[in-house]
Amino acid sequence: MRYALLTIILLAVAESASAEIYKYQDVEGRICFSDKPMQGDYKLLWRSKSIGEISSYAPPGMTRSGSPSGWDPAQYRLNLARHAPIIDEAARRVRLRPELLHAMVKAESGYDPNALSKAGARGLMQLMPDTAKRYGVTNITDPYQNVDGGSRYLRDLLAMFNSNLSLALAAYNSGENNVKKHGNQVPPFPETQGYVKKVLEYYTENRVATAGKEKTASLSVTN
Repeated sequence: MRYALLTIILLAVAESASAEIYKYQDVEGRICFSDKPMQGDYKLLWRSKSIGEISSYAPPGMTRSGSPSGWDPAQYRLNLARHAPIIDEAARRVRLRPELLHAMVKAESGYDPNALSKAGARGLMQLMPDTAKRYGVTNITDPYQNVDGGSRYLRDLLAMFNSNLSLALAAYNSGENNVKKHGNQVPPFPETQGYVKKVLEYYTENRVATAGKEKTASLSVTN
């Protein structure tokens, strides 16, 4: 229900000149979302002038005819708009940079909540059933639960490997035991090595895009 309400609100405000999403708790303790500030315990969850404002997480050079990765541009942007607030909130909750979680979701599923790998990994962050169970994810295809479980798993991997991002990403992809078995190095698996490289590239792109937006906002304030 929480995800459905959030999706409806996002779609309703997507075409407006400015969009804001607020999260608040009602008198019965339920978490709700609104495009307007409400009375009570609420906070601003997401703000954007348009869907294009969060398109810095889109594949470079994407055109209407498709992208090199084979993603459908329209569906990709719709999925991004739907799930960006969930990813951003999870990043704040586990104290990770949102640019990193976006890079992982982009590499894992292209923001497709129904993504399913040959190995059985599912959802936005491609959780394996055993990992989902370990982190209390009862509905692996629910975007909120999937991202919550995946982000907590990444946080724990970073702690396990002394904040070494490459090793944490390698462990996320191939399992922590494989990283340990190879002397705390990225395992010599082409898929894992390609995954680490891809996520780091996306992460760098996102950091650059965020820095550019922050610089533009700063200039707008000072001028």
